[in-house]
Amino acid sequence: MCRPALRPSLRVWVLLSAWGAAVAQVPTPPPNQNDEMTTRDTPATFRAKVNLVLVPVVVRDKQGRAVGDLKKEDFQLFDKGKPQAISSFAVETLASQMAEPVKPATEAAESSGPEAPAPTNPADIPKRFVAYVFDDVHLALGDLMQVRAAAQRHIDESLVPTDRAAIVTTSGRTNLDFTDDREKLHAALLRLNPQPIARPVGEACPNISYYQADLIINTQDAGALQVAVQDTISCMNLDPTRQMQMAISTAQATARQMQNAGDSESRLSLYALRDAVRRISAMPGLRSIVLVSPGFLALADLHQDKTELIDRAIRANVVISSLDARGLYAIVPGGDASQPSRPSLGGLILHSQYQLASAQIEEELLAEVAYGTGGTFFHNNNDLVEGFKRGGARPEYLYVLGFSPQDLKLDGRLHALKVALRNPLKFEIQARGGYYAPRRLTDPAEVAKQEMQDALFSREELRDIPIAIHTQFFKPSVDNARLAVLTHVDVKRLRFRKENGRNLDDLTVLSGLFDRNGNLVTGDSKTVQMRLKDQTLESRLNAGITVKCSFDVKPGSYMIRLVIRDSEGQDMAAANGTVDIPMN
Repeated sequence: MCRPALRPSLRVWVLLSAWGAAVAQVPTPPPNQNDEMTTRDTPATFRAKVNLVLVPVVVRDKQGRAVGDLKKEDFQLFDKGKPQAISSFAVETLASQMAEPVKPATEAAESSGPEAPAPTNPADIPKRFVAYVFDDVHLALGDLMQVRAAAQRHIDESLVPTDRAAIVTTSGRTNLDFTDDREKLHAALLRLNPQPIARPVGEACPNISYYQADLIINTQDAGALQVAVQDTISCMNLDPTRQMQMAISTAQATARQMQNAGDSESRLSLYALRDAVRRISAMPGLRSIVLVSPGFLALADLHQDKTELIDRAIRANVVISSLDARGLYAIVPGGDASQPSRPSLGGLILHSQYQLASAQIEEELLAEVAYGTGGTFFHNNNDLVEGFKRGGARPEYLYVLGFSPQDLKLDGRLHALKVALRNPLKFEIQARGGYYAPRRLTDPAEVAKQEMQDALFSREELRDIPIAIHTQFFKPSVDNARLAVLTHVDVKRLRFRKENGRNLDDLTVLSGLFDRNGNLVTGDSKTVQMRLKDQTLESRLNAGITVKCSFDVKPGSYMIRLVIRDSEGQDMAAANGTVDIPMN
């Protein structure tokens, strides 16, 4: 539990799961209104802009190197062609995110146990987390074997002791959580196989793609239906003069079946990617996802889900790169030798058009999630090992522009975005291409809560509020330890609000303890409510306050992450630390 050193804690909070879940508490009476410093069982309410749209931008020079010296005034941002005021601007650098964690100072052990030795800095505290998401729902066997071999080689050549990798499949049949164990990673890769969930097994008659089925069912495309009917007559050997209605009914039923199957598989793949973002967001370090897929269609009913996926990744500082598993490929008119021949030249031409249009839309999804989060899109290239290398790396400099759309309608419609530089420099700009307007308003309190949680699972050091971390521990037994994390807060930077002769502010404190693989072991959450008299505030300006969090843990190496935010100034502080509790 956490408590301010000036007053014993009134609550015990048992906290976050690895997915950032809930807080449980032991109820106690409400604090006395005359108390100057108390704790309370509800977090402070933060003011947050819920309609802020974030746009990651990577700028590269002619040599492909990321440019990192641009300023806010260098950029122009357009929403549906209309210029927008850039209200927030940040530059994320790879160097700052890969910085070593701060080694906390150690105070004397608590009086109830023997003095503990000074903690050492664990050698392999993870810095980088990469989730490899294999779209086995859409991957063909030949493509999967190629990317599997490339992934095995990439892991052998590129994984370093401070990296943790996870294997995720869109089918959910083969998953491996974050680890540095190469044998487990190779074993998981060897278990990968195509897992079509809903598509018919064997050759369908007629052979209708998901894209063509969407044209037939959703857009009532007469040409697409006519081609399907002709295919039905050909593959079923029907007499068009007497069995035309049977051909039409069969083509429509098959199209409906393929549409349902395609919808299910696209939704499954997109949701698996969303879950991968949620999972990696709970890891305390540099976070990247590599989507390995031939691409898939995300039609109108998935547009909002796609936007929410990209928004969540941006806010959690997760970069998604995509690798087109088909490598360098070409569309074969009418399909390859495994596909049935078409009865007419017109049918062959239309099928080729459907193939080309479908391939382009499938590829667009891979590009959209990559460019929308600051990642790379590797395609039309057979050097898949290089693709994994680029996908697992993050840009050296990533700009994040934010703007608040004016008079935004809650209609779910697409808003095309464009980012340009004011000076006509010969730079290449990679940026988010658009977003879909929400269909409902977001609760500001939930947005603020998510911002703090995202900060907890980051490694970025925030210094809006000066803080310092100290640790102490004692071992009541060989197998158990009591760890105390003391955080000193400099209150000079807090923005107190004066009301009824008191100086008001609330500090929300989140703390997390992570193991060597970056998994959350335990954590704590508490709001410190300050209602200080002028005299008390004057003394606190020099002395500050100290918040203490205590954890019951097993001996081992841990990383400590602490986040503090105040309700009045909306400032945040975040710091990292490590502690090594010996086994004996």
